[in-house]
Amino acid sequence: MTERTRVGVVGVGHLGRHHVRLLAEHPEAELTAIAELNPQNREKAAADHQVAGFEDYRQLIGKVDAVSVVVPTQAHLEVSKFFLQNGVDVLVEKPIAPSVAEGEEIVAAAREHGRILQVGHVERFNRALSAIREHQIVPRYIESNRLAPFSFRSVDIGVVLDLMIHDLDLVLALVDSPIQSVQAFGGAVFTPAEDMASAILRFENGAVANLTASRVALKPLRRMRMFCRDSYASLDFQAGTGTLIRKNPGWDFQNLDPVDPTQIEDLWKYVFQGLFSVEELKMDEGNPLQDELTAFLACVRDRTEPVVSGEAGCAAVRVAERVQAAIGDNPW
Repeated sequence: MTERTRVGVVGVGHLGRHHVRLLAEHPEAELTAIAELNPQNREKAAADHQVAGFEDYRQLIGKVDAVSVVVPTQAHLEVSKFFLQNGVDVLVEKPIAPSVAEGEEIVAAAREHGRILQVGHVERFNRALSAIREHQIVPRYIESNRLAPFSFRSVDIGVVLDLMIHDLDLVLALVDSPIQSVQAFGGAVFTPAEDMASAILRFENGAVANLTASRVALKPLRRMRMFCRDSYASLDFQAGTGTLIRKNPGWDFQNLDPVDPTQIEDLWKYVFQGLFSVEELKMDEGNPLQDELTAFLACVRDRTEPVVSGEAGCAAVRVAERVQAAIGDNPW
């Protein structure tokens, strides 16, 4: 059997406790320690998983070879850099940092000390996204809505870094072209930072992305639609469903025989089972966070580049800063 990697988790709150649970169960990981300021969260996680718990994350040195950093964004630089400088590989939750400058400092520390640095953009590990890539879908227009009720979590940052950052990272990965311009509007509702935001990104290859994020919605919604020349995809991250519609081979609208809809018994079937193909994408299979942790452990073991590198994490924050700047140009 492959030797298991000694891992720890710093921050065992709402999200961190899931990192703890999955790493404790992972066949390639040996969960050896956790760190958490809140004594109740720390004691519960330590007791539930029979693992050493510490108040000070610095006490994990010597006990771990890799660590998940799941602390508030404002502390990402301090905690991540400490472990990287002490020879520990790091998975840091998204966003990599509250600013590009801090993110680049984390990346520089990883590079200087030869450590693995992965950023926790978990949607990259969604099975539906894998299907989109397998079908070589190159979107020309993307529409995304990521809404959530107010939860009192991640209030140290605004909604752009809290929620929209997921879709900014996905769009950058899907479009793979430099951004030409950014337009955005948003504002604060419940917190000092922006709680809702809408942005339009235009890319040099002609693609456009229209993104909306809110953390003051009545109901959660995580949906993305993408259009290209020969297909259309709809992903519902909340419901765990996805659909891909593509033109069948030989489609040529200009040379279609005249169609009289009134003479077709089942027009939907004629179109979507004859002219187009409809494929249901499997989004409910697997666990994206588990897949993310597995990928991280593989990188630690094989010393390979992560799917979401520190540079990719910085790229998402760089666009987020442009969105925030555009919002600042239109204050309410």
